[in-house]
Amino acid sequence: MNIGIGLPSGLPGTTRDELLSWARRAEECGFSSLSVVDRLVYGNWEPLIALAAAAAVTERIRLTATILIVPARGNPALLAKQVATVQELSGGRLSLGVGLGGRPDDYIAAGVDAEARGRLMDDALAELEQIWGGARRGLAGAIGPTPSPVPPLSLGGFSPAAYRRAARHGEGWVAAGGGPDAFRAGAVQAAAAWRAAGRTDRPRLSMIAYFGLGPDAEERATAALLDYYAFAGGPEHVLSGDALAHVDPALIARTALTSEAAVLGARDAFAGAGCDELILLPTQAGLDQVELLAAAGCVAEA
Repeated sequence: MNIGIGLPSGLPGTTRDELLSWARRAEECGFSSLSVVDRLVYGNWEPLIALAAAAAVTERIRLTATILIVPARGNPALLAKQVATVQELSGGRLSLGVGLGGRPDDYIAAGVDAEARGRLMDDALAELEQIWGGARRGLAGAIGPTPSPVPPLSLGGFSPAAYRRAARHGEGWVAAGGGPDAFRAGAVQAAAAWRAAGRTDRPRLSMIAYFGLGPDAEERATAALLDYYAFAGGPEHVLSGDALAHVDPALIARTALTSEAAVLGARDAFAGAGCDELILLPTQAGLDQVELLAAAGCVAEA
């Protein structure tokens, strides 16, 4: 199983030097990918711009978004151009995990109807495929640059619609939240969706988890996740149908992997559940987090 690491771009206060040093060191340590999270109404970096910065200071490590909230972006043509640009800057190392998101404030701030997010996602995925395939959109022809290769997509979510979209448009399925048993059950659903779509390949399966290591790791992870997930457990702050409407943020905070034993246990458990890549998102921005995670044995092909 591959082990990817998140960029600290999702943590408020992350500096330019921290982000660029993190990207360089993650590549040197042998992690399989650098990942970013997406959110509009928060103090995080814009994820595609963060990936472009990481692309400029690395050469080999894969770059991925887990998960890009595509419907809230509102303009699939512009998104197609942005993604294609990052793909060219990276020399073809970009892949995308995409999903619907769960926070109404992101949609409100973007001026997008959250109730239409499923339809908007379907329309956007179809538009991305057409644009990246070279479809003409005006007098000058296609919207470029033409990405090479076309960035592979993974779809996130546990709903039947998410599995169907993954089988229709993607190479894989990505889970955000839940333990190995929930992941295993989701993998079964993804495989069933692949078969129903008439596909003979198998879905690439990814999992997102949080980590923080070193002194005061548990306290610092708790503080970071309570801040990030402050919306959870409040139905008025969560889109209808999203499971986080009824989840205590403290429960999410307790899932953070804050010791070497916890990280290695999760690595082995998710590998046993059929995971192809475990992506570990940081709860601290210090470069020591990359070093500590690598020292624990969590590098590519662990």
